[in-house]
Amino acid sequence: MKLSNLGFDKWFESHAAELLHEKHSIARVSAVDRGSYLIRNESGEVPAEPTGKFSYQIENRSDLPCVGDWVTAQYYDNDTAAVIHGVFPRKTFLRRKSSGVNVDFQMIAANVDAAFIIQSCHFDFNANRLDRYLVMAEDGGVEPIVMLTKTDLIPGDELEHKLAIASSAAKNKVLALSSVTGSGFEELRQALYPGRTYCLLGSSGVGKTTIINRLIGRKAFDTKPVSGTGEGTHTTSRRQLIVLSEGAMLIDTPGMRELGLIGAGNGVDTGFEDIISLSTKCRYADCRHEQEPGCAVRAAVESGELSEERRSNYLKLRKESEYYELSYLDKRKKDKTFGRFIKSYKKQMKD
Repeated sequence: MKLSNLGFDKWFESHAAELLHEKHSIARVSAVDRGSYLIRNESGEVPAEPTGKFSYQIENRSDLPCVGDWVTAQYYDNDTAAVIHGVFPRKTFLRRKSSGVNVDFQMIAANVDAAFIIQSCHFDFNANRLDRYLVMAEDGGVEPIVMLTKTDLIPGDELEHKLAIASSAAKNKVLALSSVTGSGFEELRQALYPGRTYCLLGSSGVGKTTIINRLIGRKAFDTKPVSGTGEGTHTTSRRQLIVLSEGAMLIDTPGMRELGLIGAGNGVDTGFEDIISLSTKCRYADCRHEQEPGCAVRAAVESGELSEERRSNYLKLRKESEYYELSYLDKRKKDKTFGRFIKSYKKQMKD
């Protein structure tokens, strides 16, 4: 297998000269699990860890390697293990706010061509959460593709209704699948191209791992029986890249309970083109679409052209993104100040 088959194209080649040193090789991160890494090159997959120097130079956890990253590595023990010296710039990325109160980025995957945003038709379907995933994809320059699973669990008219909602939000064709009947899987296979990387995003139990097993043609990864409500249960515990026999690559990810956004202004705007288009007709250029007179967005809600739920979700995501961005920038400023203090202290100790 060549590196190009794993997605190493001319864009990454243009950065190789400045990063690659003698005795270093190029590899792709194929799995991340609690600080442990697997990397893959033309010959296969081996465990790896960052060098102490590389780890010391990292300013943010989001700069550490994540699944899908291209790295420079040095192999040892007859090429059965490796150390990571550096990470290539990311062409695209998927990230969210770290869970809990900590305001920082958590990388989900890098160098992804398209993201399958998966929701179950049964109990998981949520238009507001779908908007969040769409904004996440747009923020990182990743093409979003919405996929509804477990279509066999709801009546046909309900399925059509949910497909219409998803299509409206995504401005794109929506895939509808059933792992029980096999419906939609041929269409999914036709959407997968060799050398391209696809990430599966969604809550726990929506069927991400089951989809991978079906595409592979065997039960390569563990799944659990559905619950009493018909929903699946959480199985995947790490992010990993799987190469299908046809050449496409899938990144499986654990389900996410929280999906906070930091500084995703452009992603929010791109995910709500209908509102952005309406806003050009507002009386004021800086209209917040709340109580300002002459607001075309509120007028569209009043006329029924736009739903109040969509306007409210847009305002909520925009405010959340702006708030966390300010908090993140404040945190970065404090981190840099603390770093300068430590360097000054060490210098004084030497003197």
